[in-house]
Amino acid sequence: MSGGLLSAAKLYLTNVKRIVIIGGGISGLAAAHRLVELGKDQKQQIQITLLEAGPRLGGIIQTQQRDGFLLERGPDSFISDKPEALTLARRLGLDSRLIETNSQHRRSFIVRKGRLRPVPEGFQLLAPTRIWPFITSDIFSLTGKLRMSADLILPRRSVNGTGKLDDESLASFVRRRLGREALERMAQPMVGGIYTADPETLSLRATLPRFLDMELEYRSVILGMLRRGRTQANSERQGTSGARYSLFLSFDGGIQVLVDELAAVIAGGPERDRDSDRRARTEIRLSTRVETLERWSAASGERETWKVFTSVGETLLADAVCLAVPAYAAASLLENINSQLAAKLRQINFASSATINFAYRRKDISHRLDGFGFVVPFIENRSLIACTFSSIKFSGRAPGDHVLLRAFIGGALQPEMLELDESDLLQRVTSDLRRLLGITAEPLFTEVAKWEHSMPQYEVGHLEKIEAIEVECGKLPNIALAGNSYLGAGISDCIRSGESAAEKIG
Repeated sequence: MSGGLLSAAKLYLTNVKRIVIIGGGISGLAAAHRLVELGKDQKQQIQITLLEAGPRLGGIIQTQQRDGFLLERGPDSFISDKPEALTLARRLGLDSRLIETNSQHRRSFIVRKGRLRPVPEGFQLLAPTRIWPFITSDIFSLTGKLRMSADLILPRRSVNGTGKLDDESLASFVRRRLGREALERMAQPMVGGIYTADPETLSLRATLPRFLDMELEYRSVILGMLRRGRTQANSERQGTSGARYSLFLSFDGGIQVLVDELAAVIAGGPERDRDSDRRARTEIRLSTRVETLERWSAASGERETWKVFTSVGETLLADAVCLAVPAYAAASLLENINSQLAAKLRQINFASSATINFAYRRKDISHRLDGFGFVVPFIENRSLIACTFSSIKFSGRAPGDHVLLRAFIGGALQPEMLELDESDLLQRVTSDLRRLLGITAEPLFTEVAKWEHSMPQYEVGHLEKIEAIEVECGKLPNIALAGNSYLGAGISDCIRSGESAAEKIG
């Protein structure tokens, strides 16, 4: 046994539970924080080591300041009806830094024939909760509206042996219930802006199960939306459209406020260690990639644990491991331990995307910007998926008399956009924004953030894949998976995933 490993083995034999978290994105940070919380109720000392391959924490959450603008290179908000992010923020004492979307202009647009058309009030992703705004909307043709209305009389699909509707792709479901135009003009761009996915393969059961449940309960999706819409009529009649924008939250200093506070609390120190009996100690190591995992026991008959080999030539021993990395990265680490698990993890496909921040003078944009942004149907043949009017959506994002826009690029339907060099990419997107928003000048600056293989594709049968992964993972001692690959891609989903992993191995 080498000197380093011998030293590690001696430490292992002490009365300390050692946990290694691989990945310093929001899922890994949430796991580490939850372990710190759990450690307060345990008699045994816990040593947590968080290893991040990159030079910074937070993964795709990244906020920057430039010339008085606040730029979100990754997600710009989370939703409060999935409570994990809001609950965590409050546990961290960040209540005073939470901000809602601006109360004015709470609506969005969809591009049709090169023009921005407002999403009908009360229209939620696939179908309306209010009839008159839908009837008067110019997003759909008369033929399209008649076909969508046929949903009111169409029979429900047959249930399976469990009394539920089988999984179905978004495209199949919308074409069957509401017609082709509803898919191309509304469902694809609205849902595509969330999941950057191909609607022909996107699992409805894994992403929007309420619509399958609605068909089962009410037979008609529109009828179900109308009846359920009555319970939220007050909020819907306050000028909202597309999404309930009051649910979207951020922080005064951007989403990275959450990352920075998590890191500070996890690392601890005298100024933050308010609890003298804190039993969990955490070490965060950046620029430290995990090369290999191995199962290991100190001696015959001893309990089995893990050896973690890092890129800096160090070997760590761990009683438990949390893999808070994308499924394909977890597969590489587990290949020699459980090849079946690795193969199942590799069945989860990923798409790449990019965000581009554009800074403008307000006087150089002729559009009224009386909404929070727009989405672009694939059939419009544009270079971008969507654009957020960032400085309209949240306060404090741009200096006075200026505007910050944020465009979304790539995804499953436009992977070729990520292959362009930056100058070509900017030229195409800037040209489209100029036409769509009436922009008359060059941007003051642009910031491009490319996120390779960052968006898991929840394809039809995804939940069955996850069940199989959980079965195989359960065969390994004291190991947990976390991240956006599995049961939700949003910030709250990732926090829930990380906290669940911590409770499994803590």
